[in-house]
Amino acid sequence: MDWDDLRFALAVTRTGSLTGAAQALGVDHTTVGRRIERLERALNTKLFDRMKTGYTPTAAGERLLGTAEAVEAAVLAGEAEIAGENAAVTGSVRIGAPDGFGTYFLAPRMNALCDAHPNLTVELVATARLFSLSKREADVSIALSLPTQGRVVGRKLIDYRLGLYASRTYLERHGAPRGVDELAGHRLIGYIDELLYAPELDYLHLVCPGAAPRFRSANLIAQFQAVVSGMGIAVLPAFIAHGAPNLEPVLVDEISLKRSFYLLIHADNQGLARIRATTRFIQAEVQRNRALFDPFAAS
Repeated sequence: MDWDDLRFALAVTRTGSLTGAAQALGVDHTTVGRRIERLERALNTKLFDRMKTGYTPTAAGERLLGTAEAVEAAVLAGEAEIAGENAAVTGSVRIGAPDGFGTYFLAPRMNALCDAHPNLTVELVATARLFSLSKREADVSIALSLPTQGRVVGRKLIDYRLGLYASRTYLERHGAPRGVDELAGHRLIGYIDELLYAPELDYLHLVCPGAAPRFRSANLIAQFQAVVSGMGIAVLPAFIAHGAPNLEPVLVDEISLKRSFYLLIHADNQGLARIRATTRFIQAEVQRNRALFDPFAAS
């Protein structure tokens, strides 16, 4: 068996297709197919079931996955140990983050990270979903909670405040609710319940039990834009909504929620220079801008 073939099997397992594996490895999909066939011949066993929906590991393929991940972990550990603290920050790092934090906080600040490390390529995936570090969907992940399993190193990044917000246009047309009991009579904006990717986001029902939002979206940025347009009232993170033109906080003295962001990396990657540089940068930027995440406390 050629040990190098294991990374091809690992990529196919993680992406579910030859094309996806080829893109991840930077090769042609026919090369991936040849490597998988060669590995199967060497092991004299079938590793994947070829289906219309993609490649699914067989029982043997699942067993091989553990070996492939162990080899990958050893290579990464060796790279970190040999390179040491003085290693140049080069290569690519992918950051997975919630849509709001990734778009409104990280993206405008990535220029400083790229300037500091000219040979580093940054990929920011800012979307409403969970990222699997074990499947290498991201090198660094910003999450709403710490994982309960897996070889993940995590720490709290910061607590952040959320509150009710509405546009001045909406408040002029419909008036402001004078208490929580009046919220049900207003046009509310929230998440699509069945598409919530994290329980920490199910906060509208805490604020207004039995709430029936007139507009729902699985995307926080879409909710924010709906509020800006004057559509209604929504629970929004203060670091996005506070200070936004035309937006006003609603029921500040009665409604205040707190959630947390956590910084996660795979244990195998913590010694890599590009990962250390990225995580240190994110932590430093968050600490430098702490007031954004709880503007009411700052004031």
